[in-house]
Amino acid sequence: MAEGRGRCVIDDREREICLEAPAQRIAALSPGATELIWAAGAGDQVVAVVSYSDYPPEAQEVASVGSHTRVDLEALISLEPDLVIGWVTGNPSEQLETLEQLGLPVFYIEPRSIDAVASTLERLAQLAGSEAEGDQAAAEFRAGMDALAAEYADAEPVTTFYQVWDEPLMSVNDEHLIGEVVRLCGGVNTFGGLSRLVPRIDDEAVLAADPEAIIAGGMGEENRHWLSHWQQYPGLTAVARDNLFFVPPSLIQRPTPRLLEGSRILCEKLEVARGRR
Repeated sequence: MAEGRGRCVIDDREREICLEAPAQRIAALSPGATELIWAAGAGDQVVAVVSYSDYPPEAQEVASVGSHTRVDLEALISLEPDLVIGWVTGNPSEQLETLEQLGLPVFYIEPRSIDAVASTLERLAQLAGSEAEGDQAAAEFRAGMDALAAEYADAEPVTTFYQVWDEPLMSVNDEHLIGEVVRLCGGVNTFGGLSRLVPRIDDEAVLAADPEAIIAGGMGEENRHWLSHWQQYPGLTAVARDNLFFVPPSLIQRPTPRLLEGSRILCEKLEVARGRR
């Protein structure tokens, strides 16, 4: 960092954000942002979160200022944050722009790769003055994901449909973070080649692709009924071999260090599928 410029980092909209001193009153406007700032060692500096910010448990004791899709700006401003962590595609852009117009520094995040999760930890730690903790968390996450990648580097491919939502039925493509995890585990993403990051599909598309494994995620931690939906198609390879799996969404659908735990589970599920051939 240049002398006299304070703490400067580049956010995920390619904007430079500079603070004169470490942020002491941080607003995290998504559950993922909340997890990330805690993992970066600055949880004690968080003064505002949004709904579903349930991890770590201490985050539930912090003032909530609405949801990621509609922030209560009056409540947020009253808490006098000196750093706002915004979500590029999750928060309303006009609300974040309003905060910027009021002079609040907004650091935009959108980690879309394994390395981006680690990089976000490092940059948040730099803004919060918790570099030691943040850098360690990033290093441990990178090392864990590297080890997992090495473990499954030579695994036999498993065609995999990852169901990210049920109505409408949605999956992820290969550019998505979850698509990267599927690939790391030796999976071949059934809808990986589609252009949309989160494509809408239908049952007929799944039946035509006939994946060897179906993995369900979702919003809450119990969406197993999503899997029972597929039992009506006994001809599906995934159904015939009982390769219908569930991974807790908070471990795989949030771009945080807990992605390592979710990736381990997903890899284990695909290994089960290999054993059922």
